[in-house]
Amino acid sequence: MKADDISREGASAIAPADLSAVTVVVCATCRDASGSVSHPRAGAILARNAKLAADGAVRVRTVECLGNCKRRLSAAILRDGCWSYVFGDLDADSGPDLVAGAKLFAGSADGLIPWRGRPDSLKRGLVARIPPLSTLKDIA
Repeated sequence: MKADDISREGASAIAPADLSAVTVVVCATCRDASGSVSHPRAGAILARNAKLAADGAVRVRTVECLGNCKRRLSAAILRDGCWSYVFGDLDADSGPDLVAGAKLFAGSADGLIPWRGRPDSLKRGLVARIPPLSTLKDIA
């Protein structure tokens, strides 16, 4: 698929392996399955593990709350001009899975995270896929 075709699919015209266009966002306030309020919270540990796994190749950021509390540890993977993904039911050791998903996303020509090769935690934990604003249509 050529770069001109990418925008037709709703993806931005970035280089397919441009890791700088992908961001992993981790809810740092998420609690583990026990509901423990201990610090650091399980979400903060997940964020730290993702940052370590990224080793500077993928941007990892934190947010106070993704509002996905029933699905416990949550994170999102974003890419400019593409669909955004929200995941739940993660554990503190899922950092490398988030980075692997981000790398798959960066290499995707159609602006979607490919199902094949996606870590199991990102298959089971998919909560939502949110379209880029540019693909929305008005109600007739």
